[in-house]
Amino acid sequence: MKIIRLHHFLVSVTVMLLALCSAGAQMTAPSPASVNPARLETSEELSESLANDLLELSVVTKNRDIEKIAQFFPERLRAGRFPSEPTATTPVIKWIASRGWAAQPGAPSPGTAGEITASEFLDGWAAFLAHFGEVEDARFKVKLANFDDSAQAIIGADVPTAVPGGTGHARVAFFVIGRNRENRREWARGVVEADVRYADNKHWQFQSFQLTSFDSLVATADIFSEVSEPAGLAITVSTFGAAGNDSFTYHGAAAADFNNDGFVDLFVCGLDHNYLYLNDGHGHFHDASREAGVDSVPACVGVVALDYDNDGNEDVFLTSVGPQMLLRNRFKEDGKLIFQDVSDSAGVSRDAIGFSAALGDVNGDGLPDIYVTSYNYYGKVVPNSWFNATNGTANLLFINQGDGTFKEEAHKWGVDDRRWSYAAEFLDVNGDGKLDLYVVNDFGEKGLFINKGDHFEDEAAQRGVLDPGNGMGVSFGDFNNDGLLDLHVTNMSSTAGNRILTRLFPASTAQQNVLKKLAAGNSLYQNLGNGRYKDVTADVGGLSGGWAWGGGFIDFDNDGWSDLYTPNGFISGKSMSDT
Repeated sequence: MKIIRLHHFLVSVTVMLLALCSAGAQMTAPSPASVNPARLETSEELSESLANDLLELSVVTKNRDIEKIAQFFPERLRAGRFPSEPTATTPVIKWIASRGWAAQPGAPSPGTAGEITASEFLDGWAAFLAHFGEVEDARFKVKLANFDDSAQAIIGADVPTAVPGGTGHARVAFFVIGRNRENRREWARGVVEADVRYADNKHWQFQSFQLTSFDSLVATADIFSEVSEPAGLAITVSTFGAAGNDSFTYHGAAAADFNNDGFVDLFVCGLDHNYLYLNDGHGHFHDASREAGVDSVPACVGVVALDYDNDGNEDVFLTSVGPQMLLRNRFKEDGKLIFQDVSDSAGVSRDAIGFSAALGDVNGDGLPDIYVTSYNYYGKVVPNSWFNATNGTANLLFINQGDGTFKEEAHKWGVDDRRWSYAAEFLDVNGDGKLDLYVVNDFGEKGLFINKGDHFEDEAAQRGVLDPGNGMGVSFGDFNNDGLLDLHVTNMSSTAGNRILTRLFPASTAQQNVLKKLAAGNSLYQNLGNGRYKDVTADVGGLSGGWAWGGGFIDFDNDGWSDLYTPNGFISGKSMSDT
């Protein structure tokens, strides 16, 4: 798959906007501020050059390589000594405390010009890093950047590169995550206003370093531990682009008791084949993929567990880029766990770019029906809009016929959505006893299909959940404990996108500007109890989750309130900037 650098994409969109606005076209986004497209491209090349350089700084910070960290600082800079003395912790919520940071007693103060040497600054930085017995991750991100008119980039370079001598000002967020000297997990985070200069050593250097915020969150107890390897679930796959890993999709999993022993097992869609892990009840899983016959079935993208034939066994439906699949569990018949591929005879082997599936009784006959979200071949097919795409492939709806077969009726029911769908969930939104359907689409708007008894109608706009954005996941849960199920939608958020769009639209918010919404991140909608929802994302503080995927509601700390979890990330390449 060819990956388009996000800042190049956004610059292209901006040029398109400028052309459309000048031609008098009707737009759903406000007109951008007056901008020179050529200078915008230069500014973003410089910004991306700075961002990539700070990723290198992130790596050497994680490795605590002070000699290499020093490459990002001139001999003298306008700064104070970096705060490295942790203050006392203050409880925030259950199992989480916060603390600030102060300069060490006797640390040198800046000179009369507000300057200290790089050595003095890095002594403080090294002392701060020494607070961590283990550093798991460190990251610097460019939130905002503006450059002097004289600053130039090498346009067209394979890697964004600045001309030495270029200067500017940046807002940089950073964090360090690891275990402190008391072996507690700690997340130190800060924001810096900095003057920067591209030096002769081919690194951006901090000419000034002014902390505007800096604190830590400390876990007072370990809530979760990573146990995939001792539990027998660890799989190592090749780096994307290497031999054996050229897929443009990633893969899902389902949990169910497949052998009826009272313990929850796992069915996992793998890269080259599928996996079935049986729970032994003692904290370990046995790989039964071969003996159950699932490793010979084509690798799936998504999976859901269901007893489609009401025989007491959990069967599995698999989505795929190609024919969809249904595996019948023959445990009760054969006395051992064997899955039989009944895709053809059951009528589900329909082609789709099947990314996920949702289960629900659409027609109220007591039998589970299956909805498949279908995407398209991204990289081969270009979306016909970046915020309202309609040229995906048609979603599927398999209606259970009660005799072991299904009939595909998405068009009949009005849910053959073609908007590059990623995920879906069934829920009775309006309390009429019929299951409705929320569909999350990439490149634009979502769908809320209200069940009218014999068909669905999309009422996302009038019910307040249109939610433009690069949608990846959906979940329902009661975050405010009012007895009503609220809606969480997983969308991409982009540091680079927000940086560019703030430059272009300084006065508009994500609610006013569809392009800003595309870079804003996840959404939370409160159920108002009348079949309508209210966007409360800003009220709860914002939910930027990076390149976010599924996740949803879970009560992490067992306090009776639903929390939110969002996995994120994209392709793991050879470097941190290779996405």
